[in-house]
Amino acid sequence: MFTGIIESTGAVLSVEVEGTNKHFWIESSKLTPELSIDQSVSHQGVCLTVDQLKETSYRVTAIEETLKKTNLNDWKTGTIVNLERCMQMNGRLDGHIVQGHVDTTAVCTNKSEKNGSVEFTFRFPLEFASLVIEKGSISVNGTSLTLFNVGTDTFTVAIIPYTYDYTSISQVEIGTHVNIEFDILGKYIQRNLALNK
Repeated sequence: MFTGIIESTGAVLSVEVEGTNKHFWIESSKLTPELSIDQSVSHQGVCLTVDQLKETSYRVTAIEETLKKTNLNDWKTGTIVNLERCMQMNGRLDGHIVQGHVDTTAVCTNKSEKNGSVEFTFRFPLEFASLVIEKGSISVNGTSLTLFNVGTDTFTVAIIPYTYDYTSISQVEIGTHVNIEFDILGKYIQRNLALNK
């Protein structure tokens, strides 16, 4: 379980293919010393398990199902990724409840500089429209953000300078695909309504 408050970024050192899996070596001199084998870490909003450790880098593995539903196939050497260790249950929940279970990807359709922020508009698959509400929460590449200007299959988020400077959102341009996890509360409500029609 995560909060969507990014601790650090890391860089992809290498990508190794093994059958239908991909292994990613991630460089993070800040977080690696704090990690242990079998620990869950959010990478661009995707919960992956540490399976090997070195001094300043570690390895995680994505299986075929994860690769199909996320943007991990776009990762290459040098890709910058958002990192968050799992939430401790004795602290503040500064973002919102994020599981690290990506629902789909969205594509950036607009990026505009504002006076003090940067706005991004994303288009997502129409089948998820009921999970997107004005001023609701969403995880974009693992970052907890608030939605506005919600359309049928689009939404906009405004990024403050700190978030822009210290997460991978600065790497997003028009045409970039991002990982999306919708609010878990909304998903439970949607499921309940579907079963009680």
